[in-house]
Amino acid sequence: MDPDQLAKAFVEHYYSTFDANRAGLVSLYQDESMLTFEGQKTQGSQNIVAKLTSLPFQQCQHGITTVDCQPSGPAGGMLVFVSGNLQLAGEQHALKFSQGLVALLGESRALFIFLNSSTFLLLQVNHYQRRPRFFAFVIF
Repeated sequence: MDPDQLAKAFVEHYYSTFDANRAGLVSLYQDESMLTFEGQKTQGSQNIVAKLTSLPFQQCQHGITTVDCQPSGPAGGMLVFVSGNLQLAGEQHALKFSQGLVALLGESRALFIFLNSSTFLLLQVNHYQRRPRFFAFVIF
C-alpha cells in the first residue's frame, strides 16, 4: 500500500476511535509508546489510554484537514503530521489542532504509535474590541 494511503487510513481510524471510544485506542499503543501532555510523560498503552480517557472533555469530533506522511526508517515506520479542527460538545467554536505521530510496524506488522505530540489552538474574536485573541493549548 502507498505510504500516504496507509497514513490516511491510520489517521482516520485513530480519530474515529478517539471520538467514539478512547479506550479502544489501547491497541494502537505498546509498552514503549510515549505521550507527553502538559509536561507530564506517560508511557505504555494502558497508561496512555488512561490519560486520554481522563481528559476534561468526553465528547468531541475531529475534522481532518491535512495528513502528511514521511517514511521513516528501514522497518516501515512513518512520521505523520495531521491538522484539522476539534469540535468539543457544547462549544460554539472549534479548536484548531495539529498532531505529529511516529508510527512503527509492530511484530504483527500492524502500525502502532511510538511517539505522540499535539497542539490545539483556539481563535476567539473579541467583538467589543474587534481584535482577535489567541489561546494555545499544547500537548507534547
